[in-house]
Amino acid sequence: MPAEIRGDEVWQMVRGGAALVEALPAEEYEAEHLPGAINIPLSQLDRHSTAALQRDQPLIVYCYDLQ
Repeated sequence: MPAEIRGDEVWQMVRGGAALVEALPAEEYEAEHLPGAINIPLSQLDRHSTAALQRDQPLIVYCYDLQ
């Protein structure tokens, strides 16, 4: 179930086993990303690209856009 969370909650959830996915294009992810995040670009975010993620743990999807 989608929910907005604060920055301090992100790190608490990651320490508890949540996966952190950055939905940035690969070039932007390579230039800068949050520690421990994996990259699945938004254009590739589907059931196949997320198949390896644990279904019993929270999933945090993050995308930073200046526009």
